[in-house]
Amino acid sequence: MDQSRRPPLADSSLALLAKGYGWLPDRRRRSASPVVRARLMGQHAVALHGPEAVRFFYDERHVKRETALPGPVLSTLFGHGAVHTLDGQAHRTRKHMFLSLLTGPQAVAGVVEQVSKVWDEAVPSWPGRPSVVLFDEVSRILTRGVCRWAGLPLDDVDRVARDMVAMVDGFATPGPRHWRARRARARSEAWLGRLVEEIRDGETDAPAGSALDVVVRHRDADGRLLDPHTAAVELLNIVRPTVAVCWFVAYAAHALHRGPGGLRERLREDDAAYAVAFAHELRRFYPFAPFLGGRAVTDLEWQGEPIPSGTLILLDLYGQNHDPALWADPYTFAPERFLDRPPERDELIPQGGGDRAGGHRCPGEDITIALLGALGPRLARLDYTVPHQDLRIPLNRLPSRVRSGFVIEGVRVPAPARHAAGRATH
Repeated sequence: MDQSRRPPLADSSLALLAKGYGWLPDRRRRSASPVVRARLMGQHAVALHGPEAVRFFYDERHVKRETALPGPVLSTLFGHGAVHTLDGQAHRTRKHMFLSLLTGPQAVAGVVEQVSKVWDEAVPSWPGRPSVVLFDEVSRILTRGVCRWAGLPLDDVDRVARDMVAMVDGFATPGPRHWRARRARARSEAWLGRLVEEIRDGETDAPAGSALDVVVRHRDADGRLLDPHTAAVELLNIVRPTVAVCWFVAYAAHALHRGPGGLRERLREDDAAYAVAFAHELRRFYPFAPFLGGRAVTDLEWQGEPIPSGTLILLDLYGQNHDPALWADPYTFAPERFLDRPPERDELIPQGGGDRAGGHRCPGEDITIALLGALGPRLARLDYTVPHQDLRIPLNRLPSRVRSGFVIEGVRVPAPARHAAGRATH
């Protein structure tokens, strides 16, 4: 390997933490090569970009996920033993469980129905409050809704919502946020692990056909039931990503407040196609995951560039979602870009790319889109004022979020929404 193809001697881990989402796109713009070479946590890393790179990355002959995810990420975001760490038949068997629960019109509609009901129950109380922190309130709404749908008993929605948020908020950073995430995961795994044991011991029941029931009864490729810890991990991998939609609902409020004129009016209309286009644009425009990682299965070559076996391979999500070669005016928020042409599978990749059935693309992506398609118009139909606050979304914070959580005051619920809420609670 010539000098230009060797990993740099200097480690870029601190630069990544300092620049956040901008680190990899900036490196790519300055690179004369189709790959970006770096050293992260002492490891040789190669970053790829673009739809062809997505297909290369998700080909199991090229890249595996096992051993690629750092321990701190497993101890906070995904959990040890999670489906994200598996490859081959073990991954396909476990992934099939998630696909059976989270894909298809009935499954998507079930989650959206429960979350929408909770929203309609909660919102009538907002006009009586001095202010509402949208991020926090929506995290509780999503927690209650997804737990209802999944068949999970919920005694303390505030604590569970905080723990779900903490696991996402602390996975990519050292310091207090990271340790809060670890403690939140430990509490949550203990809670659900005990529940799994109680169901198997006949001390309590899981609603037939619920996500809880399916996970408790699931058998892996080796024919064995999931141990209680792994079952708890996978239940969290249903609940936690659903609660994480609160990031995008806060971003929706940010877009309605700071984005181009006419968004609120368009979203208030009964136009399902525009609501979905708005959801796609939220996921493209705003920051969530900066990149994904895998490991080279063998000695590889990408567009003439050698990638030695064992190399850490990064797929640049944020950079691709803002690539001017793929998106006209990529830093303009424009839902209409998705009205005439739905996004191609490997173009828009905020939740990963590739084939959802056999690969590592998020199986809950349809639920995310449908939830945003339901909650975005509900948010747009509310009247409220936005007081002075810190609405910055710092790109050097991983994961980023609206600093203030998006505070609203003087909420006024239109009469039709009040009536719908009343029907949902009786």
